[in-house]
Amino acid sequence: MWKTLRPNRANLVIWQWLLLVLCFVGWYALTSPTLLPAFYFDDPNKAAFLFGEPQKVVVRIWQWFTSGEIYIHLWITLVETVLAFVIGTVLGLAVGLWLALAPIASALFDPYVKAANSMPRVILAPIFGVWFGLGIGSKVALGVTLVFFIVFFNVYQGVKEVSPVVLANARMLGANRRQLLRSVYLPSAMSWVFSSLHTSVGLAFVGSVVGEYLGSARGVGYLILQAEGTFDINTVFAGILVLTAFALILDALVGMIERRFMKWQPKSGETERL
Repeated sequence: MWKTLRPNRANLVIWQWLLLVLCFVGWYALTSPTLLPAFYFDDPNKAAFLFGEPQKVVVRIWQWFTSGEIYIHLWITLVETVLAFVIGTVLGLAVGLWLALAPIASALFDPYVKAANSMPRVILAPIFGVWFGLGIGSKVALGVTLVFFIVFFNVYQGVKEVSPVVLANARMLGANRRQLLRSVYLPSAMSWVFSSLHTSVGLAFVGSVVGEYLGSARGVGYLILQAEGTFDINTVFAGILVLTAFALILDALVGMIERRFMKWQPKSGETERL
C-alpha cells in the first residue's frame, strides 16, 4: 500500500524560510538597474519606482521600530482588528446557532441574510464613519461585518451537519435541549468555527485598514495612505509587510487556541490507521 509522505517539520520550516529569502533576492534583482538588463521597462529605474527596493523597505521598517514611530499606529490597528475579530466571531457564533436551531426564524431571515452577505461591505465604511465617527468605532464596525458572515455560515453549516443518528442516540439517553447544545451542537460547530477563524483574522485586518484609508489620523493604514500620497512606494511596501507579519502572528495564536480546544478531534490520518 502507498504511504503518504510527510515532510520533516524542521526541514519544512527551513525550506519555507529559504523560499522567503529567494523571493526577496528575486525582488532585489528585478528592481536593481545594474543586475539585470532592462527587458521589462525602457527606463531601468522605473521598476524600483513602481515596485520599491527591498533593502530600502527593510530599512524603513527598522527605522519605524527603532524610532518608536510605528508603535502608536500599530497599536491602533491591532486594537481595531482584535475588537472586530472578537465581536464578529461572538455574533456569528450566537446568530448561527440560533438560526440553525430555529427553523422558522431561519426561513424568515434567510433572504435578508443572503442579501446582506451579497452586499459589498466596503460601501458601508462611509456610513459607519457618519454613525460612529472617524475613531476606532467605525473601523471596528466595518471589520465586524466582514468577520460575522464568515463565522455565521460556518456555524450554521456545522450545526446542520450534525448526524441525525447522534442526535437520536443522545435523545434516547435523556439529553435535554441544553445538554444537546453543549455536548452535540457546539462540538460539531466548533470545528467549523476554527476553520473560519483563520480567514476571519485577515478580514478583520482588511476592515481596519480600509476604514483607516477612508478617514483616520492614526493606524498603519493611515501611514500607507500618507506614503501613497507622496509616491513613497518603499513605505507602502513596508506597511504591507508589517501588517502581513502581524496578521500571521494573530493567525498563529488562533492555531494555538484551536489545538488547545480541539484536542478531542483526531489528527489527520489517525482515523485511517484505526
